[in-house]
Amino acid sequence: MSLTFTLDPPVTPALRDGILDLWTDVSNAGGAVGFVAPVERETVRPELVRHFVAMAEGRTRLLVGQDGEGRVAAAVFLSLNSHRLMTHWLWLYTVMVHPRHQGKGYGRDLLGAAADAARGIDGIEAIRLTCRGGLGLERFYGSCGYKEVGRVPGAIRVAPGDDRDDVIMLLPLG
Repeated sequence: MSLTFTLDPPVTPALRDGILDLWTDVSNAGGAVGFVAPVERETVRPELVRHFVAMAEGRTRLLVGQDGEGRVAAAVFLSLNSHRLMTHWLWLYTVMVHPRHQGKGYGRDLLGAAADAARGIDGIEAIRLTCRGGLGLERFYGSCGYKEVGRVPGAIRVAPGDDRDDVIMLLPLG
């Protein structure tokens, strides 16, 4: 079974709750998506609202993957650059696949769908993302065509005494 991907889906209460559950479940499973477990839905909600505001302002787009039962199984936010010298690339934020779907290739599918979506945006030539070092994420993104182009040692403080590198990855779309 594969996921069905939708770019810019209507934000319904079901979609909102599905993304909120996804983000919370990914965080609590140890995913590097901006929170450290344990986290509750109400802790995640303000960050989701910030993404929705950016979507309403036209600065961010949402790509959602739904499973065969219509549940949100994967999501990523594509954030456009407002700086006039950087409008030829965009950021991927909060790349998530639900823990129940790990190991099925859905992460690779999500990144492929995100690249296709970015190619469909006029003037976009590359995708950048950052990931938390120490989890092997840079190897995963590398296997999907991304190249490590920078690293800031110890930039992410997961807990006192547990600092991780902020790894910058780039995928040229040409």
